Amino acid sequence: MSFFSQELAIDLGTANTVILKDDQVVLDEPSIIAVETKTGKLVAIGKEAQLMEEHTNPRINTIRPLMNGVIADYDAAEKMLTGFIKKATGDRRMLFTKRLRIVIGVPGGATQVDMRSIRDSASHAGAHDLDMIYEPMASALGIGLDVTAPMGNMIVDIGGGTTEIAVISLGGIVESASIHVAGNELTTDIIDFLAQQHNISIGRTTAEQIKFAIGAVLPELPEEEVPQDYLVEGKNVATAHPVTASISYREISACLDKTISKIEGEIIKVLQRTPPELYSNIVRNGIWLAGGGALLRGLAQRFTDRVHIRFQVAEDPLKAVARGTCLALKMNGEQPFWVQ
Repeated sequence: MSFFSQELAIDLGTANTVILKDDQVVLDEPSIIAVETKTGKLVAIGKEAQLMEEHTNPRINTIRPLMNGVIADYDAAEKMLTGFIKKATGDRRMLFTKRLRIVIGVPGGATQVDMRSIRDSASHAGAHDLDMIYEPMASALGIGLDVTAPMGNMIVDIGGGTTEIAVISLGGIVESASIHVAGNELTTDIIDFLAQQHNISIGRTTAEQIKFAIGAVLPELPEEEVPQDYLVEGKNVATAHPVTASISYREISACLDKTISKIEGEIIKVLQRTPPELYSNIVRNGIWLAGGGALLRGLAQRFTDRVHIRFQVAEDPLKAVARGTCLALKMNGEQPFWVQ
């Protein structure tokens, strides 16, 4: 049957889209496209389009079709999905088209309208059969947790647009929260901090690089984890003259504190709503961190200190949702996993 069909697992993220085929990552690119301003014709997609971001002229516009994990620009999302699927499957010019089955991860807080938009975009992009799975469930599967057991497991997935928090047991989500406080807000925090404290104006691309290079949430890190100071180049907010500044991870941890505290507060709220027996399982098993935000230095330790439950970062946290979506793709009969 594989000769006549193809199956793809897609983590359609606000920041990046990951596609797996036959258990292998065949695409991992930024969720962005570039189009001609007047005609809307596709110019570039993914990595190539990201290079154009904040470097365009009036003839070209870069678009990130997803906001907070769901589709914000339907037309752009369809173009992006079509392009990514074409890359993932190969540009085959054959006498027939293989039947395409897709599973896509969606945020826990996605509305029926959001899911209809995702379904329609995937359909127009070539999907014949489409199932959806909630991202925290996919993360748990990707980490390797036994989500079908009568046992409480908790996952915190900090992505680009949303943070997904969920308590999972017996193949379902018992308690959850999906908040629009995640990587994008952390990036904005860095931009605002540099403007206010160092009078430097920078773009989102530079702020993302700073977050990756020296992003931390503790003012004191173990010596082996301390990154070198980051030299920022930008323009003076007032004079527009070129200016540079050396930024330390301690400064970044201070500017991210408010946003990280919001995530902490939401974790505590979910734990407060968790039934006692499942809560005791979580205390014993610990809480798992996934998503790009899990890579912030000191995050697991900070959450452990504040919540008094052990936090641990998943192996390759950026791919947790994609791996879990791929596993769900193989579980045709396991209907509890699907979004109904």
